[in-house]
Amino acid sequence: MKEIGEKLKEARESIGVSIEEVAEDLKLRPSQIENIESGNTDAFKDVFYLKYFIRDYAKYLGLDKEDLVDEFNEYLFDYTSRLSLEDIKAAKKKKKDIRKIKSPYTIEKRNHVSIIMFGVYAIIMILIVLIVYLIINLNTSDNDDFTEGVIITESR
Repeated sequence: MKEIGEKLKEARESIGVSIEEVAEDLKLRPSQIENIESGNTDAFKDVFYLKYFIRDYAKYLGLDKEDLVDEFNEYLFDYTSRLSLEDIKAAKKKKKDIRKIKSPYTIEKRNHVSIIMFGVYAIIMILIVLIVYLIINLNTSDNDDFTEGVIITESR
């Protein structure tokens, strides 16, 4: 990464542009430009954003941005391939330990939905039982009324 930063710094100095001018034109902070030129990747939260900063900086200076991005990709591959499995597991564990910020937009509502669905199913079942009960009662009461009105006579 230092080689990339040195190339960018040499190109900037040969043009005669200050760090402040570059930062203003690229909408970055001067400290970010200094960290890129010194090869300090730890100063960046995400190394993938750093890749785009380098690309934009190279384009700004008139350098071949593709070559510098390829060089950065090689550096990134070497950097990430050095991570041990223990480091990866520790990072995953650390990520799980971070508490989520709860807001109305991020609150998970899985429990609320299941309670509501249970209530809907219960109401539907009660309605089905009532309808079946009414149908059976109406049928039996209609049959009783029909048989009461009929006079049975015996013929001899």
